[in-house]
Amino acid sequence: MSATANQNKAAASGGSGGPGSFIPELFRFGLYKPAQGRIVRQATFFSVALLVCLAIWELYASGWFNFLNAAVAEGEVAGPNIAKMLFSFVLAGIGIWTAYRLVNFPVFADFLIAVEAEMNKVSWPTRDQLYRASVVVIFVIFAMAVLLFLFDILWTAVFEMIGIRYSESDSWWSKLRGFLGF
Repeated sequence: MSATANQNKAAASGGSGGPGSFIPELFRFGLYKPAQGRIVRQATFFSVALLVCLAIWELYASGWFNFLNAAVAEGEVAGPNIAKMLFSFVLAGIGIWTAYRLVNFPVFADFLIAVEAEMNKVSWPTRDQLYRASVVVIFVIFAMAVLLFLFDILWTAVFEMIGIRYSESDSWWSKLRGFLGF
């Protein structure tokens, strides 16, 4: 029986859906339903792998791996940067392998396959519809920004007139109020 058939059998019996079942998945090499949900699974893999690599890069740059300098000082490793880089590459390899196994974990892979099936059912808008909808959204955003700015001017002027808010004489609110004749 093939590895994929064994995984399908385990998924059908509920054996791979229990808590803690991802750990054995890390030590498998087979693909789970390789022809299904390829686009979403590849996008998920690259997203998770990129996130892992960026996290390791940030840890490397922020000095979290400086504990390796003690090993270097004792002469166990060739140089501080080499030890830190080697440790970073090992962690990146583990993270990329985990991302690869994650998209082949039966429960998660079935979810991603279902996501791609739903995406294929959606009727996506045409380029013209997308352009018109984007213009409407951009116009509404700018109109709301102008409206909020005008309300800010109005309420600032009202609060300054009734003495709740005091402004400095050289503030632009005071100059605007003087210009408008308040």
